[in-house]
Amino acid sequence: MRLSIIIPALNEADSLQKLFPYLHAVIGEDQDVELILVDGGSQDASPDIANEFGVILVKSDVQQRAHQLNLGARSATGGVFYFLHADTFPPEEFIGGIEEAIQAGQLSGCFRLSFDWEHWFLRLHGWFTRFNWDGFHYGDQSLFVRRDIFHDLDGFDESLDIMEDFDLVRRLKRQVPFTVVKKPVVTSARRYREIGVFRLQFLYYLIFLLFRIGCSQRCLWKVYHYCFK
Repeated sequence: MRLSIIIPALNEADSLQKLFPYLHAVIGEDQDVELILVDGGSQDASPDIANEFGVILVKSDVQQRAHQLNLGARSATGGVFYFLHADTFPPEEFIGGIEEAIQAGQLSGCFRLSFDWEHWFLRLHGWFTRFNWDGFHYGDQSLFVRRDIFHDLDGFDESLDIMEDFDLVRRLKRQVPFTVVKKPVVTSARRYREIGVFRLQFLYYLIFLLFRIGCSQRCLWKVYHYCFK
């Protein structure tokens, strides 16, 4: 099983400088894995870091996560896609976890979530991600899906600037088995530190509810910017 790791990025040099060495160390020499960075026009050293570590660099003219992820998928050669954020570290056993899930008939899934900050509320939030419930699974948890399933669903919905990851998970669950791998990824809590844990998490919950009841993307953006103006 060839695995394509697809990482969208925009000005993520600091994160990529740590992530790429980690992935190379975990993947090793024998694994059939390709690393793809889809850069949305970074003004920092993100593209240079990708070249330094021998990562496939795909340049996107559009600074939108859904578009970048789809672009990366079109450039990938693997039979399984693994969508990973630049500030998220998968567990050392992530390749084996994905292989076991796929071989067991779980054609899509994600990992549990943990943060690099020991805040009690973030630990609680991460604990709930072990359950396969709508509302708990997003791109931060790194999504994997078999190539043919992804293309059958037409990938990420590029009409969505917000909640494109939840939308894909919801469509996957309607079509194929979706699993949550027991090992957690470790994602950055930098935005929680900058904005505040409860304020940011309240915004996420609010946007999730508004999306579920059918509010437009324009409405979601207005709410987002109103909360942080």
